[in-house]
Amino acid sequence: MKLGDRLKAERERKGWSQIFVAEKVGITNTVLSNYERNYRDPDTDTLRKLADLYEVSIDYLLGREISGVDNDQDIQFIMRARKDLSPKAYERFMKLARDMKKSFEEEDD
Repeated sequence: MKLGDRLKAERERKGWSQIFVAEKVGITNTVLSNYERNYRDPDTDTLRKLADLYEVSIDYLLGREISGVDNDQDIQFIMRARKDLSPKAYERFMKLARDMKKSFEEEDD
């Protein structure tokens, strides 16, 4: 699967139109259509914006990562928390996540 195919698949998975995505990213829908048809490749900044919008990694869009999108969304969620929260709040977030994981593991025993 090529980059354009993945871009189109992610947009359709979200149920979004080309016009909606193009407006969010700051390009025209003609440019997005060219990306999705593999006529052109986005520049790095646009590729980053598309990956953020679709909540997947750039590596996934480029076909360098085979893992499922659900895993990418979980990773993106954690990475956004790391970026958006203060270092102290992020550490509390991670401690809570670790404690919950441990609790669930103990319940499974």
